[in-house]
This record gives sequence, structure tokens and C-alpha cells, in this order.
Amino acid sequence: MITQKQRRTEKGLWFKHYYKWILCFSLTLYFVSSFFVEHDQEDHSSSSSLSPSNHRITNPKPKLLPSRAMFESKIHDQRLGFPLQRPNIRTDVFNNLKIYVYDLPSKFNTDWLANERCSNHLFAAEVALHKALLSLDGDVRTQDPNEADFFFVPVYVSCNFSTVNGFPAIGHARSLIKEAIDLVSAQYPFWNRTSGSDHVFTATHDFGSCFHTMEDRAIADGVPRMLRNSIVLQTFGVTYKHPCQEVDNIVIPPYISPESLRKTLKNIPAGQERDIRVFFRGKMEIHPKNVSGRFYSKRIRTQIWRSYGGDRRFYLQRQRFAGYQSEIARSVFCLCPLGWAPWSPRLVESVALGCVPVIIADGIRLPFPSAVRWPDISLTVAERDVGKLGDILEHVAATNLSDIQKNLEDPSVRRALLFNVPPREGDATWQVLEALSKKLNRSVRRKSNIYVSQ
Repeated sequence: MITQKQRRTEKGLWFKHYYKWILCFSLTLYFVSSFFVEHDQEDHSSSSSLSPSNHRITNPKPKLLPSRAMFESKIHDQRLGFPLQRPNIRTDVFNNLKIYVYDLPSKFNTDWLANERCSNHLFAAEVALHKALLSLDGDVRTQDPNEADFFFVPVYVSCNFSTVNGFPAIGHARSLIKEAIDLVSAQYPFWNRTSGSDHVFTATHDFGSCFHTMEDRAIADGVPRMLRNSIVLQTFGVTYKHPCQEVDNIVIPPYISPESLRKTLKNIPAGQERDIRVFFRGKMEIHPKNVSGRFYSKRIRTQIWRSYGGDRRFYLQRQRFAGYQSEIARSVFCLCPLGWAPWSPRLVESVALGCVPVIIADGIRLPFPSAVRWPDISLTVAERDVGKLGDILEHVAATNLSDIQKNLEDPSVRRALLFNVPPREGDATWQVLEALSKKLNRSVRRKSNIYVSQ
């Protein structure tokens, strides 16, 4: 028979177990809630699109949930030295585009990252694109090459910095790319079945897929025969016939670090006016003919210096300055003259920091014209009219300057020129994917599906 004391003991034990269960449940609920709150805050703080009124990066579109394949790729991506992050990009707009990224030996790519400049200089789009594509595992990126539309060959050729002048030396580019092609064609069947027509490469330096820094040599060498069937993402582009465009190519912007732009925007004092009328900082040679007998910038920068070096409306500087982005943010017009090649990183920096780019490079083909309406946000001055530059800019200032500046405030324009890792909807990687989705006639998978359906 159970005594009163035993009943009290059993009742106490029941309450003790009930209390422990409630405590465990509460703690579990607390930690789970904390996890989701913390990650929601991280997602908000990392959303990205440069805006003049809000110096943080925002993204108006909802994010995709991370796929199972993305978590499974963590070991692979950490081995490459790339931190795994959640992508923030909708992929359904690309007609179910699938890209296979070759996992090449590190000597072709990540070994070069030992030099930090490799990830941050103006040619670093080759690195940023590789990282961005790896982050899209389970979405655009596929681990199964048999379901791929395109094959990305990640070879970094712009990180071999000269010990003499510090500039990238790309004399090794052709041999390195050939070695990569030999490797993938020996180990996989995909290159050989199309002669590389569904393979994608990057060429993010002066004259793109000609792989030379001097135009005369680039023209003489032309595009390597091994690449002529492929697709090349390159910073070089002109509107006229040119040997360095004798390959299917997509013009992409030079790389400017989104983080450097965020820091610059964050440090702009509230209400700061643009007190610099016309700005340029960079190489302006008094005697433009160099030791090789070539004339830098077709003498255009020298003419700018000679014509406007003493003009108070022009702030022209020939020396390097680490904080030059803050000068762009203070300027109304930013000169973007050609150098050895037509394109310039100043185009991206000017747009991102709200300074009207003044493009002086005859026949330049600008990146992503469907996303960036260049005629609405920039000025183009013919090289022959550089002597009239002062009068041209005064006329614009008196007529439609405010309209151009208003167009520059559109965050989607700025976003389209920046490579984010992971990519963001509408950014430069997004524009590349959109361009590739319009070339699906090259996809063996699509052709096979059409044949089967018939």
C-alpha cells in the first residue's frame, strides 16, 4: 500500500521531470530563434546595391534558400581558399542555364592568390567571376558535367606581376591556357565533341583574347586558334572590326572592389557638395612616346594636360593617391580617356560614385548596354575634339547636366557594373549569366533534348 509520504515523493519527482523538460524545450527554442535572427541580420547587412542616398548595399528581391548541394560543396570550396557564402541571385530568369566549372589544378588559378593584388586589381574580374560561379552551386552551377550548357575554364592570366614595373605580365597566358585545354580535353569528352564551342574563358586585360598589352603586337598575334570556337568574357571591345574580337565575346567591366566603394561612400560627409568641376588623376605623360616608340593614349592624355593643366576648372593630377575615390565622389565630371586600350576602370568608379563619366576613346564598346543606358549617364567626346573639351563640358553643365546626374542615381545602373561574391541580382555576374543564356544554341544538352522530343 502506497503511503502519503511515497505519494509526495512521486509527485515531487514528476514535477522535477516536468520542469527539466520545460527547461530543455525553452533552451532549444531560444537557440533556434537566435540562429535565425542572427542569419536574418547577416542577410540584411550583406544585401548589395550602391545608392547615393543610402551608402549601404540593399537588395529588393527575396533570397533563395540554400540548396543541399551548396552545403555539400563546403569542403571543396574551402580547399580552393574561397569562403562559402549564400548566393543572393534568382536563377529562373536564365532559362534553366547550367554551368560546369572545371576543378583545375591550383597552378592555373588559386596559386596566384598568394599575392593579394590578384584579387583586387583592375584585371581581377577573372577571379571574382570564378568565385561567384562557385557560390552558385546547386543553382546555375552544376556538379554534373553531363547536364551543363557551358563549361567554365578558370585560368588566371593577369596575376603574373612584373618585378620591374609592377604591371601584369601576360606573356605566359597562351601557354597556360593551352595547357588547361590539353588537360580538360584529355580528362573529359566535352571539349572534343564541340572543339570548345560551349567553353567559356576570361581575358580581362588590355586587348582581351589577343593576350598582349600592346595593340600592334596584339593585332599581329590575333586570337589563339585554340580559342576561336569558344566564348571569351573580355574587358576589351570596340564597335569596329578588330582582330581581338574575332571570337564570340561578351564585354564585361573591369574589376573595382565593391568593398572599397562602400568604404568611400561611408566616409563621405553628409551634404557634401561636388566642389571639383572636372577631375582626372592618372598617367599623363609630357612626352608620350615611350622607349618602344609607341605613343601612350594616342597622345590624348598629353593633350589634356597641355590644354587644361593650368585651367582652374580642371583638377588634373599625375601622381598616384590611394584615396583618389574620395576625389571622384567630390567631382562633377570625371575624364575617362583611353590608355593603351580604350577601356578604363574609371568608367566603373565614376558611375558608382555618381560622377559623370566623360568617355574619350573612339569606337569603344561598353559593357552590358541592355542594363546600362550609357548615353543617358555619360558623355562621349571624340578624340579629335579634346581641344574643345572645356567648352563642351560648360555647355552640358548649362543644359542637361541635372538629367544625367539623376540617371546616375539609379542603383540598378551601378549594380550592373560590380562583381559581388556571392553574386547579387542584377550585378555584373548576373549580366554575364543573362548574356550566356542568350547563347544556348551552343549547348549540346539543348540540342540533344530537341532531337529527343522530335
